[in-house]
Amino acid sequence: MKTLVDLLQIPRFSDLKLLTNPKYAELPVESIEISETPDISFYIPEHILLLTTAMIYQEDQTRMFALIDSLKEKKAAGLGIKVGRFLDEIDPKVIQYADSVHFPIVLVPTSIPLGRLLHQLLSFLWDKQTEQLSYALDIQRRFSNLLVNDVSIARFIADFGRSINTPVILVDPYKQVYAASKHFSKASKPAEFYIDQLIFGQKKSESVLIEDLDQKKFLVSYFSVETNHYFPHSLVVLNPEKIPYPVSNFALEQASLVLSFMLYKNQKVQESYDLLKTDFLTRMIEIQQAPNQHPRDWLDLGTTYGLVKARHYRVVYASCKQKNTSDSKIKYQEEVSQLGFKWLSSKLKHHIKDVSLFKVKNTQHCVALIQHKQENLESILQNIADDLTKRLSIDLQFGVGNIYGTIDDVAKSYIEAKTAYEEMSSLSITTSIYQYQQKGMRSLFEKIGPSDIAYFCEITLKDLAYPKEASSIELRKTLKYYLDFNCEIARTAKALFVHRNTIKYRIDQCSNLIGKNIHDPSVSLDLRLALDLSEENNL
Repeated sequence: MKTLVDLLQIPRFSDLKLLTNPKYAELPVESIEISETPDISFYIPEHILLLTTAMIYQEDQTRMFALIDSLKEKKAAGLGIKVGRFLDEIDPKVIQYADSVHFPIVLVPTSIPLGRLLHQLLSFLWDKQTEQLSYALDIQRRFSNLLVNDVSIARFIADFGRSINTPVILVDPYKQVYAASKHFSKASKPAEFYIDQLIFGQKKSESVLIEDLDQKKFLVSYFSVETNHYFPHSLVVLNPEKIPYPVSNFALEQASLVLSFMLYKNQKVQESYDLLKTDFLTRMIEIQQAPNQHPRDWLDLGTTYGLVKARHYRVVYASCKQKNTSDSKIKYQEEVSQLGFKWLSSKLKHHIKDVSLFKVKNTQHCVALIQHKQENLESILQNIADDLTKRLSIDLQFGVGNIYGTIDDVAKSYIEAKTAYEEMSSLSITTSIYQYQQKGMRSLFEKIGPSDIAYFCEITLKDLAYPKEASSIELRKTLKYYLDFNCEIARTAKALFVHRNTIKYRIDQCSNLIGKNIHDPSVSLDLRLALDLSEENNL
């Protein structure tokens, strides 16, 4: 798009004279209008060059201050005033005021009719816009052919950079270089040098200044490439002002559009493969958990999904932690989960040998199957999570299962990893990694209310459940030691420093009090559990 300064440098418009500072004449000129109406700003679009004879201002040119203010607010490209008919000259006060508000004033000499100037300017602008539009459509056709022929995105970026003869970089949502044009192959600094200086805002396109190798400022433009709404890719163009004619912003936007289709296609292909992996994992876990199943060769069935023969198999259950109210949006959750999954896919394989990542069916979670012993697993997971948090403020959480020696026990590690993850979430643990801890029978009562537990203890132990008297406390203690020593009187007597007959007498008392045979296996199990559950209340 041509600016007012560009127009005035064209030979056919050389008679026009810019009276104000040239640096205020950098807005693009999209159209031309002629008017003598003081309130014309209400009826024109932005980026208009207004031509006038200033007829109504011949008695007092300072009244033009209000017109200048209204055009400035409307983002007009400038005001062209013809002299010789109603004004002999433009009052210096008008020029001084226009300069003070950074608005350009152009002197149109008496020899140029405004009607002819309007026609010449519009013809020039329309010819240039038609040429730019035609070039942009040519770019779209050429790159659409690349899309149909399934070329790589790296090839697309290289071809696009060559077409516009300017360095081009595609940046992924993690603010990393996804692909770059060939300009950087011989450059002293890689593409990352420039991307690290950029802070991508909320706008779909923007131009900003960054530093080159000599610490001099230069212009960079970027355009959103939206395969995702909240976390788009970005097409970065260095020195866009040096792009040769007739490349326009429209052509760059067309390239961004084609790129978005390519990325979307690749994303859908990957999602189809991920879905197959998810189905395989779901089937393997379900079959391994089911009783009386015939052995299956999971390694052979899962070769396509990265399963290998190893001595150690461990599952890590992972997801992205929600942090604020915007996380409640389903689309946002989906994008965050997808980014977390892709991040783990790209990073884990660089640190862990033979790791395969799966999405968990009907959730936004995923699991990593680690197929070799990894000593520093927690450190690796923490570093990967910290790096993602720094880049996108997305937090990863991990539940880690135990190691098993065969592929047939992956379901056990999966259940442990999922249990560890759920415990970490429910207990609001600050750490992002939680290792599964082996539990006994008491864990079965963790989700039962205190009143139900107390009832079970009182029914089982009677007065020995929560004793207050010294004699009852002593009987409870003897019963616990007796059961802990597998009902051996000698060991119990030695531990309590009493005679064997005393132990026999106390155990008989316990049996009478409870009303059941203590040596019955089922009764013994209930007694052990009730003693354990009620013990904290007796400390």
